[in-house]
Amino acid sequence: MSDAPVEIRRIDGRELHVTWADGHRSVFQNKMLRERCPCAGCVHELTGQRLLNPASVRPDIRADEIALVGRYAIRVRWSDGHSTGIYTFRKLREWCPCAACGAGHTVEPG
Repeated sequence: MSDAPVEIRRIDGRELHVTWADGHRSVFQNKMLRERCPCAGCVHELTGQRLLNPASVRPDIRADEIALVGRYAIRVRWSDGHSTGIYTFRKLREWCPCAACGAGHTVEPG
């Protein structure tokens, strides 16, 4: 299954590296992931409107802790104290910023 990671690592407090079962590796900047937090505090539950202002996310945001949520997602505790977002493996794979996955394409948060 290509949307299942075999390794998830925090790198130097600024990136999250995900190695997928099919061998692909995604490298996410922490700021990008924090800006795309899918929780109800960051995205309006009914309208899908983004509530989190990306300008409010510090460029040096860190993923202080990463925990598995079942077999389908991770929860990140960010250095700004936020920790309610659940990032599904499917969304992480869709958001992969590498050239092979279509970097530069518009991705809707959530």
